[in-house]
Amino acid sequence: MEPRLVFEEIERKNLSPFACLSTESKGRLRHEEKCPVRTDFQRDRDRIIHSKAFRRLKHKTQVFLAPEGDHYRTRLTHTLEVSQIARTIARALRLNEDLTEAISLGHDLGHTPFGHAGERALNDLFSKGFNHYEQSLRVVDVLAKGGHGLNLTYETRNGILCHTKGREADTMEGRIVRIADRIAYMNHDIDDAIRAGVLSSGDIPKRITDVLGNTTTSRINTMVISVISNTHDDVLQMSEEVAEVFDELHSFMFESVYCNDYAKYEEKKVPALISMLYDHFLTHPENLPPKLQVISETEGIERAVCDHISGMTDQYAIDKFKEIYIPVAWSGGGKMPLPISRGQINQL
Repeated sequence: MEPRLVFEEIERKNLSPFACLSTESKGRLRHEEKCPVRTDFQRDRDRIIHSKAFRRLKHKTQVFLAPEGDHYRTRLTHTLEVSQIARTIARALRLNEDLTEAISLGHDLGHTPFGHAGERALNDLFSKGFNHYEQSLRVVDVLAKGGHGLNLTYETRNGILCHTKGREADTMEGRIVRIADRIAYMNHDIDDAIRAGVLSSGDIPKRITDVLGNTTTSRINTMVISVISNTHDDVLQMSEEVAEVFDELHSFMFESVYCNDYAKYEEKKVPALISMLYDHFLTHPENLPPKLQVISETEGIERAVCDHISGMTDQYAIDKFKEIYIPVAWSGGGKMPLPISRGQINQL
């Protein structure tokens, strides 16, 4: 038998009645022949991992902009932590781990540079509004692979779109990623905030630590076990006590970290930087990458500019801003510091 058929049979025999089987997928946007080795959800996972958008996550901010130190989370390490937590829950509940992993790895592909500050800035600028979860779906459907998209299954795409606000995912696997995302970022943001000196472990209210624990490991373990122990049939949930304290922790983090002036000092620079980049490409569409110039012609210049900026890494956005707006030191000798055409000079 082909390896894929073996995996599909294992799914049928071993997974929960509430799991999404790869053989029951609603399919892809465009028909493809089946892989002889991998199930459809395994192929989704692999396509995401090999995409350029996935690689760019390592240079996108999670919470702290341009931190000094090697151990702060990036959007990529956040994604990997979400995947680990979600897979643990899925495995314990006998749900489809491959689908869970694919959704986890793809859920933030459309995130902007500079974290949620970049997302808010683009949302203010783009007339149709901007949400990273909608952009993540756009990445896998339209922008990835040179403008051809990854052609993922419906279930992976649905989980990516529904991993945060709004309606819940159609599958249990997608709903697991939503809760795993919250578990991951809440706990690693505490860890990073302590590392940055914004918090100390003693700042977390005792009512919270008494229930969840006072270390990253204990908090994650408590939350994950609570989800596994209190999920019945297709209703994914924590115990009432853990869920209540988890919400209290979320409120505490907003007050102490996410809205902290010291922690968010650099974010004050983001709206102006994003706005100036947006205005430049809006008035100079010829400076967009070729594939985005095509989008400009078919879907409008705003859409193309939004796609371009949202795909940038933090450092690329800063470098592009410097290139466009910061004068280059004059080298003397009657020559421009870099080769530049008269047409480019007129565009400045």
